[in-house]
Amino acid sequence: MPADEDKYPTESGRRRFVKGVVGSATLAGVGTGGFAALGTATSSTGAGGGITQYMAIENTDGPAPRGMPIVPLTIEDGELTGVWPEVQEITEGGRTVQVAEQELGGVTYSSQWFQYCGVQTYPGVEPGTDQNNTFRVASGAGNTYEWMSDLEAGEPLTVDMFDDYESWGNGIGQSGLGKPAVGTWRSEDVEPQSTMPVQVLRSTRIEELAQEDEFLAAATQDGFIAWLNKCTHFCCVPGFKSIAGSANFGAENRVYCQCHQSVYDPFSPVQTQFVALPRPGE
Repeated sequence: MPADEDKYPTESGRRRFVKGVVGSATLAGVGTGGFAALGTATSSTGAGGGITQYMAIENTDGPAPRGMPIVPLTIEDGELTGVWPEVQEITEGGRTVQVAEQELGGVTYSSQWFQYCGVQTYPGVEPGTDQNNTFRVASGAGNTYEWMSDLEAGEPLTVDMFDDYESWGNGIGQSGLGKPAVGTWRSEDVEPQSTMPVQVLRSTRIEELAQEDEFLAAATQDGFIAWLNKCTHFCCVPGFKSIAGSANFGAENRVYCQCHQSVYDPFSPVQTQFVALPRPGE
C-alpha cells in the first residue's frame, strides 16, 4: 500500500472504532482532576502516575490527543546525551517509592513524562535504573534516513554527524530546516520490545527559539532537540521528513505518523498534561 494512503478505508469501519478510542483517550488526557480518572492512574499495584504536566512538541493535526514529550539533552565529549531527572525517595500511599524529578527551565521535569504507551513498564523508565543516557543509533536507522546507512546500531549519536544541518535535505519538503536522526535512549541490554525510541533534530530554528524560551534554553543545546518518539495516539513511531507521502497531509516539514496521519511540530514546544500510567509496583 502506498505510504500516502489511509491505512483504514472508511468502508472498513475501523476509522469509526479509532475515533471512539481517541475520544476516550482525550478525556483521560485532559486530566481535570476527576476522582475516577486519577484513581485509574494511581492504583496501589503501581508506582508513580497520575495527572502530569509536561513539555512536548505540539500535536497540530490528526487523532493524537497531545504532543510527544521532549527529552532534555546535553552534549558530553561530542556525544548527544539525554538528561535523566534526579532520583529521590518519597512516601506515596504509605509506601516509600523512588521518583525521578527536578526543576528544569522553569518546569518540573519528571520520568512520568514518558509513562504512556507501555513505556511505563520499560526498564529504562525506572527512576533508579543504572542506564547510560547517551543517545544511540537505532537498529535499521538507514531505512528511515539514507545518511544513517553507514552507521552501526548502538553507536553514539555525535555532534559531527550533523555538520550539514543548515543545508540538509532528502527531497521531502523544504531543505535546510534541520537534520534528523532516529535513536534509542536508556535501552542498552534490554529486550527489543523495551527499547525507548527517540528522534533527534538539529536546526537553526531551535537555536533561535532557545534564545527566547527558558525551558528550551535548558533542555536543548547548539540547536539539538529530542523527543520520545511514540505517537500519543496508538503508539506508532513517527518521523520528521521521513515519508514522502506526508506532503499529502501538509506534514512534509513536520513530524508525521503514517498510521493515522497525526502531525507534530518540533518547532512549537508546548506545556500540556495527561494521565501518566503507573510503573509496575515496587
